[in-house]
Amino acid sequence: MKFMQQLQAAERLNDSLLCVGLDPDPAKFPTHWKGDASRIYDFCAAIVDATKDLVSAFKPQIAYFAAHRAEDQLEQLMAHIKRTAPQVPVILDAKRGDIGATAEQYAREAFERYQADAVTLSPFMGRDSIEPYLRYPDKGAFLLCRTSNPGGDDWQMQRLADVPGQPRLFEHLAALAGRDWNLNGQLGLVVGATYPKEIERVRTLAPDLPLLIPGVGAQGGDAQATVAAGWRVAKGGGTVIVNSSRAVLYASSGEDFAAAARRVAQETRDALRPRLRN
Repeated sequence: MKFMQQLQAAERLNDSLLCVGLDPDPAKFPTHWKGDASRIYDFCAAIVDATKDLVSAFKPQIAYFAAHRAEDQLEQLMAHIKRTAPQVPVILDAKRGDIGATAEQYAREAFERYQADAVTLSPFMGRDSIEPYLRYPDKGAFLLCRTSNPGGDDWQMQRLADVPGQPRLFEHLAALAGRDWNLNGQLGLVVGATYPKEIERVRTLAPDLPLLIPGVGAQGGDAQATVAAGWRVAKGGGTVIVNSSRAVLYASSGEDFAAAARRVAQETRDALRPRLRN
């Protein structure tokens, strides 16, 4: 099954637009595992097991594993998700952005070593930086477009004098991704939940692309406003994948952390569902 089909199937099966981000920080682990990087797999696997029927995707952030020399635990985790939640696609949050042979190796890392279903990419170097990933026809790629960090304004909100209409950089990227670059239907865009107006603008420019939307929960994004701005499936357009990481992962610092994570994930999923059903 191609990534986009898998995403749609998981959304329907679990009646969910929620993505749980897997950003394991041992310093924030529950008391009995606190500070123990050897428990990264155990912690993340418990979160997956507690929430796998509530989500449309999981999104492990590679830096949280690599910083603790835990790439082998990430491989274990990916295998665990494939085994216990095969219906849920996995987006590897890597934000790679190189070209040529280096990009080919990054694509191999994401799709062959880790067996991810999709990956996040930085398109700053242009179309060359995404082409190696598109050679994997069953996989997806989400391009950073309008990010939730304040510094995103430094580039993303600047107007392009050489492009007709002088669109902002994020607008031009959305249009390219939705039209010229998306030849095989593999692309999506990353748009922060803290900017609902920009989500709506991106959706106008790229009506069919899935939008990966971080920033709900700990970063302050409003779940319902986010979905209202970006979800267009009922009108024949694209879906949204609303990510929450810290609010779910660290809902409790006790041994009940997995149950607490499930409770927060269910609350977030349910907050999104009225829009999903409209």
